[in-house]
Amino acid sequence: MERNRRIGVVGGGTMGNGIAQVFAQIGYPVVLVDSSPEALDRAAAQIQKSLERLVKKGTLAEQDVPEILERISRNTKPEALREAQLVVEAIFEDAQVKRELFARLDEVTGPDCILASNTSSISITEIAGATKRADRVIGMHFMNPVPVMTLVEIIRGLATSNETYKAVEGLTKELGKTPVEVQDYPGFVSNRVLMPMINEAVYCLMEGVATKESIDTVMKLGMNHPMGPLTLADFIGLDVCLHIMEVLHSGLGDDKYRPCPLLRKMVAAGRLGRKVGRGFYEYE
Repeated sequence: MERNRRIGVVGGGTMGNGIAQVFAQIGYPVVLVDSSPEALDRAAAQIQKSLERLVKKGTLAEQDVPEILERISRNTKPEALREAQLVVEAIFEDAQVKRELFARLDEVTGPDCILASNTSSISITEIAGATKRADRVIGMHFMNPVPVMTLVEIIRGLATSNETYKAVEGLTKELGKTPVEVQDYPGFVSNRVLMPMINEAVYCLMEGVATKESIDTVMKLGMNHPMGPLTLADFIGLDVCLHIMEVLHSGLGDDKYRPCPLLRKMVAAGRLGRKVGRGFYEYE
């Protein structure tokens, strides 16, 4: 993909600003779109902090930071994406809202533009059905934090063309990341495997099998995981974990994916994890 062509990113949250950053780092001009000007301001500040961390680690030259930041423009209107060659959607996980956004993107972008979703669990085929270019709709599921994690799940919808897949696969490699081809099933691979493990850890806690610290220690030391499942759930967000379990449960129709009642209770109580300062653990 030519470096002078624009990349669009919709959604100024944690995933969106990370995706915008990695494209800008390799030389692409990026248009970051969010309906909230405040969200765009927060995204810009977060990108700058992230780049400064890379400078401190010695993985990015300090003189490159201003140029990278200049490549990222901000806008509140989807119409700003008219010239984009690829648009990556990174808004919250709501199938209907995503379908409405993709229908709008289908209207405002050029006919050759690829529309990608960073969804972690929602059907790419369902999202593509809201457009008139289902062959050019694909899943591009980055991992958090985007600038650090190297995996990208590339999800084929029912109608996704080989040409679209190859273009996104090549672009993912340009980013220095590892693309993995995945078919369109609930939760794809990452969350179909990860979320039931987290859910089972919550069951262990609810049933008094062990303390939260013990459960996390077993998985860290016994299975060599970098963090325990309850700590990881706090990092992801318990509301996000619950939503993905509900997608798995409804999409696959198997009770083994039933969300743990304690997980539902934590979300109902507003204990959503790190982002609010309290989940299974408490944070400053």
